[in-house]
Amino acid sequence: MKLNLSWLPQLDRQVWILAAGRLLSQWGSGLTFFYLPIFFVNQVGLSSSSVGFALSTASVSGVVGRILGGSMTDSAFWGRRRTLMLAVAISAVAALVISVANDFPSLVAGNLVMGMGVGLYWPATESTVADLSTAEQRNEAYAITRLADNVGLSLGVVVGGALIALANAYRILFVIDSVSFLIFLGVVYVAIPESAQGSARGRHGAKGWLVALQDRRLLIYITVNIMITTYLAQVNMVLPLYLKNFAQQGEGFSEAIISGLFTWNLILSVITQLPLARYLNRFSRPRVLMVSACAWAIGFLLVGLMGISENFGLLWAILALGGVAIATVIYAPAASSLVATLAPESLRGVYLSINSLCWAVGYFIGPLVGGIALDQTPAVAHSYWVGLAGSVAIALAILSFLDQRLQSA
Repeated sequence: MKLNLSWLPQLDRQVWILAAGRLLSQWGSGLTFFYLPIFFVNQVGLSSSSVGFALSTASVSGVVGRILGGSMTDSAFWGRRRTLMLAVAISAVAALVISVANDFPSLVAGNLVMGMGVGLYWPATESTVADLSTAEQRNEAYAITRLADNVGLSLGVVVGGALIALANAYRILFVIDSVSFLIFLGVVYVAIPESAQGSARGRHGAKGWLVALQDRRLLIYITVNIMITTYLAQVNMVLPLYLKNFAQQGEGFSEAIISGLFTWNLILSVITQLPLARYLNRFSRPRVLMVSACAWAIGFLLVGLMGISENFGLLWAILALGGVAIATVIYAPAASSLVATLAPESLRGVYLSINSLCWAVGYFIGPLVGGIALDQTPAVAHSYWVGLAGSVAIALAILSFLDQRLQSA
């Protein structure tokens, strides 16, 4: 029987190759992403605050990486491909550093290197997707690459949880992560050519940043995007430790249950990514982001309810991880598509670098504030999630204003 793939988006072949490489890379990251805080707090013996600070340092170097990455991605010499290759190579080195870290300084060092790699990575890969898709295709093109990310993460979480359950082998996960980056580097070298047209490269230099930062629509978007990326950081960096140490009135969940919860989160992301992107493509991007913000509020409220529940904590946890999964899959393609649409072709790297800088700021604020909250009393830790849900009202107001500006332009 011939497999019918007509329902898939009709995208450039290079988009699919890039998606495959990202799936492989994110598989390696999924092995470590959710278990790193648990390992360094509960086995290495660092405090939640110090681990949160160490994770936040990646965002500091990530700011530098994103600024360089935006200019390099648009430059005549580096372009998308060379910048992406450099980013992946640096990330491979960082994973090895983290694999041998056994104290606070070495954990900080590993995260600083990783932040630089991630900072260079996002402007290059997001610009490549934008180059290879039309305005009408772009939302689904970003949805496909995000789908690949989520499939990779989900597979990594499953394998990581299994290795931990069988052999308590936390450190080997970081080594495997490094190898996955090296394989991704090979994919880019062999199969991903430079995607930017010559006429769109190397014309602005540092002045491109001044042009982008004078775009008032972009500045409004930056404000709300920092808020949403802070929400993302809570889920990826803070929630695993909360599930372990605070869920069900302090009883906590085992690593196997936490692995199962995040597997459910990522499977739901995989299932809903493309259908939601297609359905919501009929609405303006700010309105789509408003739907995402509402889903964040619901998810955070369910997390708080899970923490104080005595008998139904696992049920609330399942619903909470489902809510934040929906919020994430709605957010990511719409955000990148919005910025790529705002950007002139010759400044695509700089605009998407600014979009990525919001992630750096969010991932600096999120682990730091979340780690401090989890070092307080259980009542403060539980209330923290309710406060996050309340902050969504501010995000909705900003998005409504942005939508009005774009509609009137």
